[in-house]
Amino acid sequence: MNGPHRPEQHSARSDTGSDPADRPARLTVGVVGAGRVGPALAASLQLAGHRPVAASGVSDSSVRRAAALLPDVPLVSPAQVMERAELVLLTVPDDALPGLVEGLAETGAVRPGQLLVHTSGRYGTKVLDPALRAGALPLALHPAMTFTGTPVDVQRLAGCSFGVTAPDELRLAAEALVIEMGGEPEWIAEDARPLYHAALALGANHLVTLVAESMELLRDAGVAAPDRMLGPLLGAALDNALRSGDAALTGPVARGDAGTVAAHVAELRKHAPGTVAGYLAMARATADRALAHGLLKPELAEDLLGVLAGPGAPAGGTDGFRDGTADGGDR
Repeated sequence: MNGPHRPEQHSARSDTGSDPADRPARLTVGVVGAGRVGPALAASLQLAGHRPVAASGVSDSSVRRAAALLPDVPLVSPAQVMERAELVLLTVPDDALPGLVEGLAETGAVRPGQLLVHTSGRYGTKVLDPALRAGALPLALHPAMTFTGTPVDVQRLAGCSFGVTAPDELRLAAEALVIEMGGEPEWIAEDARPLYHAALALGANHLVTLVAESMELLRDAGVAAPDRMLGPLLGAALDNALRSGDAALTGPVARGDAGTVAAHVAELRKHAPGTVAGYLAMARATADRALAHGLLKPELAEDLLGVLAGPGAPAGGTDGFRDGTADGGDR
């Protein structure tokens, strides 16, 4: 079996005068679980000169995704994907991954020397131990990107960070595959994977919920195009946060405007009670960070604390008050 290129070699994305179709494919690629992620990664590997040969998926959406991103690639059973491919992408939900790996190993579907790649953020390579014992080469390559299940995902992989975990002897191969997909490898230790994944979920998944709730409230307030109103604001806030961290905090909580925050909570209780708990939780977290970094003046914090100590608030208010840092000192 031909191995993937080393990182120092030029991938199809960096060769300006070479078409992948002019070169022999290096690895046959299979996808077990044609969700939003697998077909996009396989299509990206195809651009780098590899050859997708099989995918598994039973839902109508899986069939449509495979047809759009991997035309002419047959949909077969997971066992047949394993049989046909040298590099297999296991792109199933996190909770389904351990059982899938155990099942493939127990049925003899895993072949010695086969590259087995999962894309779960939660797991490292230990979850692939049953396949490792069968001779597979285990890799964990998690793209830190949200996927739509459309061809635009392949373009978004350019410059996307991947959380990479692999045995030392496979580290170069893992990083090379990421680079060939246009991504940037970021090494994540096995025991740090759950924390790494929690951090990404906190930032990306919860952001979608916050934005969706914000747009709904703006519509209720009579704004005709909430997306157009929020776009520049959120874009600037994200850019400032990535550049400056907590120094980018603005708004009534960071300023200690307790009256404004109280008005917010009253309106939310009236018009969108389901958003109150989230608003209070995020406001308490914001107040803690603003206090810790000297942005929220201690003399304004007491009144704010009273507003934030609403239903569902922890006893004693914000963490900053519980641990004695309400004087504005460092934690």
